[in-house]
Amino acid sequence: MTGDETREGVPLTNLGAPLFDGANATKRDLVDYLDQISDRLLPALRDRPLSVLRVRPGQAPFMQKNVPKYAPDWIRTVSLWAAASQRQVSYALCDDRRTLLWFANQRAVEYHPALVRGDHATHMVLDLDPPEGESFRPVVAAALLVRQALADAGLSGAVKTSGAKGVHIFVPVVPGIAMEDLAAATRALAVRAERLDPALATTAFIREDRQGKVFLDSTRAGGATIVAAYSPRIRHGTPVSFPVAWDDLDRVSPADFTVHTAVGLLAGTDPWSTLMPAPQPLPADLIEQGHTIPVARVQAMHEGKRRARARRRTDGD
Repeated sequence: MTGDETREGVPLTNLGAPLFDGANATKRDLVDYLDQISDRLLPALRDRPLSVLRVRPGQAPFMQKNVPKYAPDWIRTVSLWAAASQRQVSYALCDDRRTLLWFANQRAVEYHPALVRGDHATHMVLDLDPPEGESFRPVVAAALLVRQALADAGLSGAVKTSGAKGVHIFVPVVPGIAMEDLAAATRALAVRAERLDPALATTAFIREDRQGKVFLDSTRAGGATIVAAYSPRIRHGTPVSFPVAWDDLDRVSPADFTVHTAVGLLAGTDPWSTLMPAPQPLPADLIEQGHTIPVARVQAMHEGKRRARARRRTDGD
């Protein structure tokens, strides 16, 4: 019994199939969840180039950026140059329920919109990751450092679980901020939070340099993507990225929010919209400080090459 059906003119197939190993969910659970949450998820996706993480039966999950040739012609797209792959990529714009249902039927579990809408960035984002094997508690403590650093700069943000083990902190910004200035301000914010408690948090991009601390990742600025609020994740139990009030952050666990529980916990509300501050200008001193801080990926690349040369010299002695 496949339980095939049609919604919004979109054929939905093999709904009774398991979603992925360890999901504790079927494809129908995914479709139903995304359909029920569409009025909250779509505002985070609309007009943004979208990458999705799909999972096919018996295959490893894969990231899809290019809209496949068999996609219906009513799906809106935008063509952008991808510097990493040196090619044009045709991204979907998931603007409506019909498009979301089509992606759900394609077994697109995770939704990763770009942090830009049109030609301007909309948010400054920090991605906080715990050290290997640690619980959620250190991440909560590190998130509160970021909140303090924001307050000290006259800024405020909203926080959500990542759907994995970390949290994402979003700071909405006014249109017109140059991408390089936004990236600089993000670096400065991470460094200011790190300095509040360097025994807890680190901005070290190279994993072996983090020494068991929470990583404050400031590299999501500009055209990068990040998983949307309310998006499911391909993790055990199919958790979802879920908004949390700052004062409740130490009372929750990422596993509390799944495709089975999230809709009921929302009880008809939209906390991501409610908790998000209005767009804010970035302080000049934050931007200026950030321009003095090396870009993490570039610095890590050079440091990695330096260490490789040192190892080769050591091995040759």
